[in-house]
Amino acid sequence: MDEIFGKIGTAQTLSQKIERRIEEAIRQKKLLVGTKLPSERELCEMFAVSRTALREALRRLSARGLIQIKKGSGMFVSELKIEDAIESLNLYYDLSFDSDLISQIIEVRRVFEPEIARIAASNRTDEDLTALNKNITDLADCDPDNTQLEADIINKFHLNVAKATGNKVMIISMEPIYSLLPRMRNLIYANVDGEKDFTIKAHRAIFEAIRDKNGEQAYQEMAGQIDRTLEIYTQYLK
Repeated sequence: MDEIFGKIGTAQTLSQKIERRIEEAIRQKKLLVGTKLPSERELCEMFAVSRTALREALRRLSARGLIQIKKGSGMFVSELKIEDAIESLNLYYDLSFDSDLISQIIEVRRVFEPEIARIAASNRTDEDLTALNKNITDLADCDPDNTQLEADIINKFHLNVAKATGNKVMIISMEPIYSLLPRMRNLIYANVDGEKDFTIKAHRAIFEAIRDKNGEQAYQEMAGQIDRTLEIYTQYLK
């Protein structure tokens, strides 16, 4: 481990250089998931730095989820999970939520979701179809006064379309966006009559295209639904 924990010197911010050195080792897989790091005392000696600088670097690495500090056991390289990446984006979108973000989200959905539906039509499994069909049934059966539950079900439908692609990158990219759909729907559709009926019909059309492995039709149906969202957003909020 000498090449990883060699002396740094005293130039610039020591804690940042320590953090960068350990992060690079993790990125380059010189330190694998589960690897136990040397003790604080050993790291101070290897880096030739003070304990204060080291602890600040370790604190930031821990906050970013790159290492896990277990009291009484030591420090270990963490396993980065999809949920961690999604949670960070969820926080960003929540803090940035406004009418401008809604407009940008709709633009992103218009670019990506039709293609996601096309890929889902090729890769979907029977389990995917079962989940999508249940979402539509749940939406149809939902109490019309329970707009929050309706929005949650719509969120699940679009997320399940993304999951049907079998592409983890698509899920990571789109799930935080879908998490905003309940808030967007409550804001945009609060006073739009007949929107639930339209949404159910649109979801059924998307489902049927995916079920029939008709990628082009799935693309068109998804694009049509998002165009409708853009139309209503432009009419009511701009």
